[in-house]
Amino acid sequence: MMKYALEYFEQIKSYLEQIIATESEGINQAAKAVADHIKEDKIVYVYGPGGHSNLGSQELFFRAGGLMHVSAILDEGTLLSGGALRSMAIERTPGYGKVVIQDYGLEAGDLLIIVNAYGINAATIDAALEGKSLGVQTIGVSSVKHANSTPAEHPARHPSKMNLHDIVDIAIDSKVEVGDAVIEMENLEQKVGAMSTFVNAYILNSISMEAIALLVKQDIQPPIWKSGNSTGGDEWNQQFISRFKHKIKKL
Repeated sequence: MMKYALEYFEQIKSYLEQIIATESEGINQAAKAVADHIKEDKIVYVYGPGGHSNLGSQELFFRAGGLMHVSAILDEGTLLSGGALRSMAIERTPGYGKVVIQDYGLEAGDLLIIVNAYGINAATIDAALEGKSLGVQTIGVSSVKHANSTPAEHPARHPSKMNLHDIVDIAIDSKVEVGDAVIEMENLEQKVGAMSTFVNAYILNSISMEAIALLVKQDIQPPIWKSGNSTGGDEWNQQFISRFKHKIKKL
């Protein structure tokens, strides 16, 4: 029973084990960068430019058990709620990512996490390049294999043909295979069971938790969101809202 669900479960475990085995250093470096910014009471920006990559930015934002210092860059252009084909067209539009970063007012010394499954599209690369040009510290979460395997002439690529992992200050490899889906079925040509949402969520939450641990070791209690659907959640969150309402665009 549930043959494919169980195979999918094993694949998820395998990917997470690979990330633990090879990406711990990058996750720890990213966690330190996040902790250092929060020590200064600075906002950490997270951008997932492209379709389901937007889920990565949403995973860290306004999340029970997550840091209140996180501002998700939720631009309507690439959100699927605005239209899936429209989203794909916009993420391939050169210059768009630069405008989004400018719109959020990032400045030198800020911290930007960019999460994109493939790490090649125009919006992703422009966001990273604009961040670098502004003096923003950048962290990238993307698949090195997928980026390196994508031909230079692919229509999704930025005109520079650059990869996210070659631009950012800290690169974390999500290990996503070319095409994302990992499960083969008999008599079905296309694979099923996408992996990127699982690995992105794991990496991003790992960064968040390790950053919190670093702060606690320094006797710093960072404000953490509590679920508003739990008893006392609204009251807990309300004590911090005024501190962030004017700093976080989508709050």
